[in-house]
Amino acid sequence: MKITKKVCLFLTITFSISYAMAAVYYLIRRDAADRIGFTIMAASYMFVPFISVLITKKIHKERLFSNLLISFRINRWFFVAWFIFPVIVLCAIGISVLFPGITFNPAMTGLLSRFEGVLSPEIFEEVARQMNSLPANFVLISILQGFIAGISVNAVAGFGEETGWRGFLLTELKEMSFFGSSLVIGSIWGIWHAPLILMGHNYPQHRVIGVFMMVIWCILLTPVMQYITIKAKSVIPAAIAHGTLNAFSGFTIMAVNGGNDLTTGMSGLPGFAALIFFIAVLFIFDYYFTKEKIMLNKISLRL
Repeated sequence: MKITKKVCLFLTITFSISYAMAAVYYLIRRDAADRIGFTIMAASYMFVPFISVLITKKIHKERLFSNLLISFRINRWFFVAWFIFPVIVLCAIGISVLFPGITFNPAMTGLLSRFEGVLSPEIFEEVARQMNSLPANFVLISILQGFIAGISVNAVAGFGEETGWRGFLLTELKEMSFFGSSLVIGSIWGIWHAPLILMGHNYPQHRVIGVFMMVIWCILLTPVMQYITIKAKSVIPAAIAHGTLNAFSGFTIMAVNGGNDLTTGMSGLPGFAALIFFIAVLFIFDYYFTKEKIMLNKISLRL
């Protein structure tokens, strides 16, 4: 595998800006418990790969939006991208209840117990009050909001990342095999999250172990994201899938009681198992039901 100077430049810019942003936030606020401040910082963090791509292309005197797979030509994979992660989330919830000490929570208040002892007493009390005042049909409302957010505001934020991972890096590493590039890009993607994880994002109960969990999770997410991107010949469905995943992943915590951030949730072991299952499904679909064999070939053959 040959990593070009262009890729090295992109990674240097991306990690320098991202880690500097996280360091500044840490010095000011120190923790993800400040939900509003952390959310603003994390949302800004998501656009760094996009900015880094533009800087890299400017330095290399290339057209800014060339070879990034940015196409709005709608095909069926746009819809697959919109619906696949709600299905994977549902699968992860089902897997969660197979773990010892974890039960289904139809009241959907599991998120509250996750943050007990993590948030300050004042913030925890306010969150509890808000959750207890939710309307009876808030689950249906949340599902509808999740689908809308997945193709709108969340997709815009997802686009900030996906132009870097599935746009720029995927095309730059196109001579690699499908799973080889998934391993490389997924590892980079996971390590890029490290500062956020250490401040309590995704794994507030296990921050250090959470860094390694996030790397594994991103490696498992990448084949799904790449397959959708290559099939659609566009990074836009990957942004939709990313945005919809972010909108629905909270359900995997809300829907269960017990466990912790390693044994529940989309980014916990149930999510890992659900992703492995769906990668297997995609592989079977790709190998037996499509003419173009993406997963067993170099990416360049299909982009």
